[in-house]
Amino acid sequence: MKRVLTIQDISCLGKCSLTIALPVISALGSETVILPTAVLSTHTMFRNFTCKDLSDQIEPIAEHWKSEGVSFDAIYTGYLGTIGQIDQIKELFRSFRDEKTVIIVDPVMADNGKLYPAFDMDYVRKNAELCAEADIIVPNITEASLMTGMEYREEYDEAYIKELLAALNELGAGVSVLTGVSLEKGKTGVMGYDRATGDYYVYQNRRIDASYHGTGDLFSSTCVGEIMGGKDWRDAMRIAADYTAHTIEVTQQNPKKPWYGVDFEATIPELLQMK
Repeated sequence: MKRVLTIQDISCLGKCSLTIALPVISALGSETVILPTAVLSTHTMFRNFTCKDLSDQIEPIAEHWKSEGVSFDAIYTGYLGTIGQIDQIKELFRSFRDEKTVIIVDPVMADNGKLYPAFDMDYVRKNAELCAEADIIVPNITEASLMTGMEYREEYDEAYIKELLAALNELGAGVSVLTGVSLEKGKTGVMGYDRATGDYYVYQNRRIDASYHGTGDLFSSTCVGEIMGGKDWRDAMRIAADYTAHTIEVTQQNPKKPWYGVDFEATIPELLQMK
């Protein structure tokens, strides 16, 4: 069985970050080890949430794992709350990476053309450094434009996406995948670039006019689980895109109309049947 370390915050209520990564990657057949960067009462779309930074726990936990001879087949990072944590995670990469370890970075920090309120351009530059050490990165278009210095566009064509992928390639990751790419009306999906082969990959599925917190985490976690299950990164991205879209549709049918996250728990059995 493969062992995956996932490093991101844990929101006690809210269906995002670790509360998605742990069940999804586990369901897909990998032992899932967690390293929480912070613990929140809820995710940040709730009012008056509490937050406890866990930066001071990262190094002691890593040192204990090293003393036990722990190794990982993959290390997957999501939301990291501070610049200092990014430096800590870079050191953790160096401590635990070997020839078999796949490093996957989702540089969660921005969307819809804007940085999240807690972050600034120094944080963007640090995330670019983290992406440079990854085998696979999965930024959205906003995050990619910020890290590369390219203009963010709400309306674009395939040439713009290829230019953005070329700029991401300069950061140094092996595979760069842009999420939320819409190349035709009514469609959305991903476009990726493989540094080793120079090949592009495009996958478009149906666009659903709904927005839920945590869908990016669901996509990335599914990718990680599928890759650890032996899927090529292209197949993993395709399955993750379809699964995320399907889960949004199922959530929309819930008569209780959940607003703070998607009903991925109900769709995991279907994920396990996707090819």
